[in-house]
Amino acid sequence: MFQNLQRRWKVGGWSLVLIITTFALGGSLCGYLGRKLLLLSGLEKGVIWLLIYIILITLLWPFCVLLVSIPLGQFSFFRNYILKILGKFKGKQKIQTTRIAIFASGAGSNARKIIEYFQRHPSIEVSLVVSNNPSAGVLQIAEEFRIPTLVIGRESLNDDNGCLSQLKNRDINFIVMAGFLWKLPPSIINSYPRKIVNIHPALLPAYGGKGMYGKHVHEAVIQNQEQQSGITIHLADELYDHGEVLFQASCTVEKNDTPDSLADKIHQLEHRYYAAEIENYLEKQNPR
Repeated sequence: MFQNLQRRWKVGGWSLVLIITTFALGGSLCGYLGRKLLLLSGLEKGVIWLLIYIILITLLWPFCVLLVSIPLGQFSFFRNYILKILGKFKGKQKIQTTRIAIFASGAGSNARKIIEYFQRHPSIEVSLVVSNNPSAGVLQIAEEFRIPTLVIGRESLNDDNGCLSQLKNRDINFIVMAGFLWKLPPSIINSYPRKIVNIHPALLPAYGGKGMYGKHVHEAVIQNQEQQSGITIHLADELYDHGEVLFQASCTVEKNDTPDSLADKIHQLEHRYYAAEIENYLEKQNPR
């Protein structure tokens, strides 16, 4: 049963434990509050009391589980879960799902945050993880969340019958770059106009271009004694770190900062903003 839930919700074992705990604690909390409210009303137990109690706990349940989910780190899961339930009750037509492919080459910390953010989202799901590195940590993250993976070489990336064909066959309609070190070929760029986003660990147009990634960027920022750095989320095109800027956030570069300490600041900004800005962009493109 638990394995079925993991597959259905695309979560790891520990996340499943926290989700079940949230369901249990949230249900207990709304039951407790419902009884307290009825005690204050002065109603005697009976059929009417029972009916009102059922209505109360039904109304209280979403708020209680959301409240409990915050300290347990499951807020985004339950927010999306409740939104999906409400959509069914409202009798909406099936919402077209945006199927995301995450392209990543390394450990995948940004990919993990994005996957977690969109768990049970009513209209956005991470459907594929693509990597050019067969030993990349992001592939293990994808396996943990039961997300299909695709490992590619340069020939496959640049061949219309390779990577692009795989994306089309899997009905991918949006691409997220999360530390993917190769430039996408024109065939993919042209097939996904304004549907590819990238995040860069600096305030573009500064410190962008070929070879400017990861630690190289932070070293250059510190060497040039910049007072600020940050992140840039932008649409990807045929050039490195080019395309329309969607969002920027900055952080202060202290005199005692090292490339590693600056990288930590940048990672915090990436994890805080990237998934949310992807959602904002997609909802503007596909308003409900």
